[in-house]
Formats: sequence, structure tokens, C-alpha cells
Amino acid sequence: MSATVSPAVGPAPRPAVSPAVSPAVSPAVSPAVRLAGAHYPVAVVGGGQAGLSLSYHLRRHGIDHVVVEAHQVGHEWRERRWDSFCLVTPNWQCRLPGFPYQGDDPDGFMVRDEIVRYLQDYVAFFRPPLVEGVTVTGLRRAPGGRFELTTTEGEFTADQVVVATGPYHTPSIPRMAERLPAGIGQIHSSRYRNADQLPEGAVLVVGTGQSGCQIAEDLHLAGRQVHLAVGSAPRVARFYRGRDCVAWLDEMGHYAKGIDSFDDAAAVRMRVNHYVTGRDGGRDIDLRAFARDGMRLYGRLTGITSALGPPTPGPTTPGPTTPGATTLEFADDLKVNLDRADAVAESIKDAIDAHISARGIQAPREARYVPVWEPSEHLAGLDPAEAGITSVVWSTGFTRDHRWIEIPAFDGRGYPMHRRGATSTPGLYFLGLPWQYSWGSGRFEAVGRDAGFLADHIDASRRLADVCGALTGAPDSVASALPLG
Repeated sequence: MSATVSPAVGPAPRPAVSPAVSPAVSPAVSPAVRLAGAHYPVAVVGGGQAGLSLSYHLRRHGIDHVVVEAHQVGHEWRERRWDSFCLVTPNWQCRLPGFPYQGDDPDGFMVRDEIVRYLQDYVAFFRPPLVEGVTVTGLRRAPGGRFELTTTEGEFTADQVVVATGPYHTPSIPRMAERLPAGIGQIHSSRYRNADQLPEGAVLVVGTGQSGCQIAEDLHLAGRQVHLAVGSAPRVARFYRGRDCVAWLDEMGHYAKGIDSFDDAAAVRMRVNHYVTGRDGGRDIDLRAFARDGMRLYGRLTGITSALGPPTPGPTTPGPTTPGATTLEFADDLKVNLDRADAVAESIKDAIDAHISARGIQAPREARYVPVWEPSEHLAGLDPAEAGITSVVWSTGFTRDHRWIEIPAFDGRGYPMHRRGATSTPGLYFLGLPWQYSWGSGRFEAVGRDAGFLADHIDASRRLADVCGALTGAPDSVASALPLG
């Protein structure tokens, strides 16, 4: 017996996007949506912006489906972002299918609670067949071709499955963290909320991707002494020649450029995002300026060593050794990392200048960036006790966890093997991955385009199955016939 939701149900009247967060209650869901023992033509695992976008397009195709979300809509934004968090892309880039940003601050940057409300309002807008608070714990393919999904609410089956859980599953903390003294508090960036959460004293932030740089700034503005281990992430200016750089790049087509147009596609997919902030209306994040104003910068954190002190005497025999001084070890790459980040930012300005010139655009001239601080010497080691460091924020990213997927769809690094989200296993897809197809993939800006492509693919596979009697939606059969643009 199939549990379905009628595709004839259209979008509800569109509510205004409010900056307030709705109470943490489950959105209204059709009572027809159930899981245990049911069968669906399509199962979507994950109810974030990716899964919801796909649901919108599947509804437009008239394809029955279910969206299974482990928590509540907006959970990742609500529970794994700090208090001052905001988007780094302007609000006008929030383009969920059928529901672009309609607020009164298109050039602003939604803060955490506004982002949550945007997603909640999207659910109210088109009422997807959504089940919240249910975790999919297993996915396998039965001999007959159907997919079997095990959940915390029982098992159900589906003809096609879309994994829309994103790439940020398990917080990644290096093993060297185990060598820090027990008295130093440690937290991953996904659990950081504000400076008051941490004990008094200096803070070491490890990693300078978007999260690390913004958290370092948050602590710095709160008056904390920050020690920052700088990595190789690039940066971008917030504004240049009268516009947000994102607006220039969008106009230049960078967010829509497909991954297959790059010679080094595998390397492109592994690139980290440029650091910048939308805080207080948007501004650059200039680590050199932080250093000028008192923040301590170092190269990459490469190791933590702890010397053993003298034996602790016992009543008759010497006892165990006692912990001695701990040393934080840093690579000699601070200057290189700062210079490269600046070079990327300036190269983006070069591209914008060329775009302006080629199209004869009237735009104000702007002086180029001049470094405000240079590292004077390499500090290879630091004693956290002497520096007064009482806590560490690990802004070291996440690892993927697809162990629940019992289907050989991954490469040697555990990355899903796909072509625009379609895998070599007929009927299995991924959505919401960074650089799934373009720079905008996985973001509010372009996840809807990726979702629309997959919905077309799923519909084509379904129609082909109706003709052939079996699902034959592998990339070599259907995806190659679909447009890449």
C-alpha cells in the first residue's frame, strides 16, 4: 500500500518573510504522510534547503514523494551556528524555487534566526510531504531494484532516492587535540555560540575558513585576546567599485559556471570558500588588520607536544611522571598564507576591472588594498599557559558520514561519484553538495537549479521505467541525454 500526497495540492498563499523565529514546533504535515510499510516513487533524505527545493520541483512534476528530516526544518542553521552568525552572500541571492527573498533589505545579510524563519516560511508556502524528527539509518537496494530505507520509525521502500543531507555531517577535530592539558577547554566551531560561553582568558582559534575567521572576529570584538592559527583559505573583498563583489561575480556568470568546464574538476570540488563577512552590513575580513589591533597570528598548527616533568615521589618508590610544559607548534607559512589570500582577493578585483572595461560600465575607481601589517618573525612554538590560553575553538571543518548507505557509490576518499548528482546506481542521487555542478551549488543561490535538474532527471527515469518496465536512470542512459546547462 502506498502512502502518497496528492501532487494537485498547489502552493499555499505566500507569507511574508519575517525576521523572527517561529516556535520550535513541527510545521503542519498532511496526515497522509507516513513511513512504516509504505512505498514512495521518490524518497528525499534531508529536509534542508536542498531537500525542500527538490520537493518543490517534484511537486511541479506531479511525482509522489516523501521528505524525511532527522530534526526540524532549519536545525543546522539554528543549532550549529553562533549567535552573531549571518549569511556571507546578500539576501537577493536567496532564490529557493518559487520563493525568492522578498524582504526589504535585499543587499543585507540575513542573520541566523532570519535564515531559520525563511526556511520555515518556505515549508508553509508549498506544504511539502515532510516528516520531521525521523532519522534514516540504512539505505540498501533490494534485488528487484527498489530501495529499502530503514528509519527510526520503521522501514519503507522507494523507487528512487535522493540523498540531500549535505556534506557537513561530523565535526572534525584533529587527534592532536588529545594532547592539550585537561584544564584547557575545547569546542568545535559548530558548538560555539558567543564569547561568554568560554572561560575567561585568551582563546586559540584553529583554522581560517569562513567559520574560523568570523569566530575569531566575534571573539576579538568581544574584547578577548585571540590567537589565530592561519590556514590557506583565500579571501575576497566585500565591496569593490561601488558594488558587493558577489553582485559583480554573479553578473559575470561565476556562480553558474559548470564544474565540467574546469580541467581540474576534482581539485575545484575540494576548494575552500573565500572568507568575508556580512556582519553589520558587510565588510572585509582582514587578518592583517586584526593583527595590527592586537590579535596574535601564527602559521598552521602542526603539532602539540607535552614534555614530562620530574617523577612524583611516592611513599617508597618514585611515582608516575607529571605533565610538564605543553608547546603548540606552528608551520612557517603565515606570510605565505596571508600573501596568497590577498593575491586571490586582488585577482578577483582584476577580473571585475576587466568585466567593467569590456562592457563599458560606469563604475567608480577604487584604490587597491595595501597590507596594514606584516609578520616580523616566525614563532615556531607557544606555551599556552604562558600565553594565558584557556580555551580552543577548532574551526577545522567536518567529515562526511555515509556509512548508513549500503550502496557502492563512493570513490576512495568517500566522496559520492556522480554526474550533476546522478550516480551510476540507477535511481540514486545526491543533492546539496558544494560544487555539485557550480560554485552556487549547495547554497541558497543555486541549489534550486540543481534540484530542478535532478527533478527532470527523476521524471525522465520514471517515464523510461514505465516504458521499459524497470528503472534505468543511470547517468549513461538518461543523464547524458539531459542538458548540462
